[in-house]
Amino acid sequence: MAYDEDFTQFPQARGEDVKERPQPADDPAEGPSSGHLDLLDMMRTTIERLEKDETSHGDLKILQRSLKELRYAFKVFQPYRRRRKVTVFGSARTKPEEAPYQQAVEFGRAMSKQGWMTITGAGGGIMEAGHVGAGKELSMGLNIHLPFEQSSNHIIEGDPKLVTMKYFFTRKLMFVKECSAVVSLPGGFGTLDETAETLTLVQTGKQTMIPILLLDAPGGNYWKHFGEFVEKTLLRDGMISPEDLALYKIVDSVEAAVEEVLRFYRVYHSMRYVNDTLVLRINQELNEEEIEKLNEEFSGILVAGKIEQGEALPQEANEPELADMPRIKLRFDRKQLGRLRMLIDAINDTCPICKVSPSS
Repeated sequence: MAYDEDFTQFPQARGEDVKERPQPADDPAEGPSSGHLDLLDMMRTTIERLEKDETSHGDLKILQRSLKELRYAFKVFQPYRRRRKVTVFGSARTKPEEAPYQQAVEFGRAMSKQGWMTITGAGGGIMEAGHVGAGKELSMGLNIHLPFEQSSNHIIEGDPKLVTMKYFFTRKLMFVKECSAVVSLPGGFGTLDETAETLTLVQTGKQTMIPILLLDAPGGNYWKHFGEFVEKTLLRDGMISPEDLALYKIVDSVEAAVEEVLRFYRVYHSMRYVNDTLVLRINQELNEEEIEKLNEEFSGILVAGKIEQGEALPQEANEPELADMPRIKLRFDRKQLGRLRMLIDAINDTCPICKVSPSS
């Protein structure tokens, strides 16, 4: 499959051209980019300062290795930058005969039929299952050097879309930076860590809004128990807001997980900050009544003005493939991310008949 091709067959698999997005999710564009050369000069200046600071050999090794493996990871992912990807987390110890393994296979296969790629940690268990379902062509892997239980699975081993990393923090950066959705199946400390960090990044606005699905086995209770802990302890004790519960959804069927991922992009496409304005790119225009309803329901997340619909802003000119999409624009307070997720859901609900899955 060619990854710069026309997305007519898989319109929902067309994401943003990440290479052309000039800033992280929480860093607003204020005008024309100063260019790559300025950033490279700043990096060279930082290296010179490290030398002047007499930075320790051990610290330099951390920086050198991190920069080296991130550079390589960026290079590997670059050819597939416009293709939507789902990151799948789960235990390396899950056996093929177990229900979660079979679910991961089924989920990877279902998303591949929608033109999506599947990213996993490239190991065994759930990671292997996700790749088995997606197939070699639509699989990407982010392996980690460990003294035990983490060799690459047979699907991704030797594939040019496999990256092996030393540090968990660089690996986790790539898991979330490159994906349009996260689906977590049952797992150990690593799965809980990856899932909690993804939730944290979305809750704080460090990651653009994405669907986060917690997939239990049919009738299972792994994520059900997690959800009970969140509600009965974190929410009860005021450690999160009630709206934060909207940042994830617990399901126990592959069909529900696939439908939720695709529903998120039914009308909504992507987001970007421009100066102090949040711009939501959407696949089709909303009517005046729908815009007014959004204002009635979500005015509390605005710092000024109203929710409005319009065209692309000049600062978005570096993403020409999205130029024709309508925009929803608002002065978001950048705090109530759970409510922002609910706003996106409301936008998607304006077109309940739009195609979500093959069975729709």
